[in-house]
Amino acid sequence: MTYCVAVSVDAGMVFCSDSLTNAGIDQVSTYSKMFRFGTDGRKQFVVLTAGNLATSQATIARIKSDIKKNATRNLLNMPSVEDAADYIGDLSREQQDRRTIEGKKFEATFIIGGQIQGNEHEILLVYAEGNHITSSADTPYLQIGESKYGKPILDRILTPDLDLDTCAMCALVSMDSTMRSNLGVGPPVEALIYKTDSMILDTPHRFEADSDFLRDLNRTWDRKLKDAFRQMPPIAWAANWDKLGRGRNEVS
Repeated sequence: MTYCVAVSVDAGMVFCSDSLTNAGIDQVSTYSKMFRFGTDGRKQFVVLTAGNLATSQATIARIKSDIKKNATRNLLNMPSVEDAADYIGDLSREQQDRRTIEGKKFEATFIIGGQIQGNEHEILLVYAEGNHITSSADTPYLQIGESKYGKPILDRILTPDLDLDTCAMCALVSMDSTMRSNLGVGPPVEALIYKTDSMILDTPHRFEADSDFLRDLNRTWDRKLKDAFRQMPPIAWAANWDKLGRGRNEVS
């Protein structure tokens, strides 16, 4: 399984992905699911992948090939992030069609985030069908893969005015929650921060399975959650609930 999350706020963007690929209990491998493309000072893109590994790898390979050949239509000559998302969607559908067996398609989904000089940065989720959606002020993040376990922290914390360090920590806690609940998602974990209008992509931070940071994050988050739970107000309505239940039984 896979989990990837991208956050877009006023200060910039944060990308986070796991690297575990599980094709069965005896076929566990690691592959990066985060890819960077761009020209410093002009445009930058980050692509996250989830779904069928063959389809996503073939799509990424085609993106690289088109750039290398300076094809008429390639990622680095897209006039907008939306056009880039359409381009990736077309490549993905093409690869899926080539791999369709007895009506079964091997689907992949993508998140692309980036900025072109003179335009605002943004993130978009590209579905297997090729269409896409973007984030919003109310929901300034997008997820692909095993998204449900890491969603609550994102919903509770993220707002457009947050600083990038807070957003990065939120994404990493979201990843930790997912790894805790789904053994199919695991390290190495990659995280990348992009500052608005910087037009430069740094090398992603990479946290291995034995990372002290991941271990400390997990222990601290676990301890803080338990502390918060212990401080929850008592269930004051319990007695009234019991009375109401007895009253209903007597009436019936």
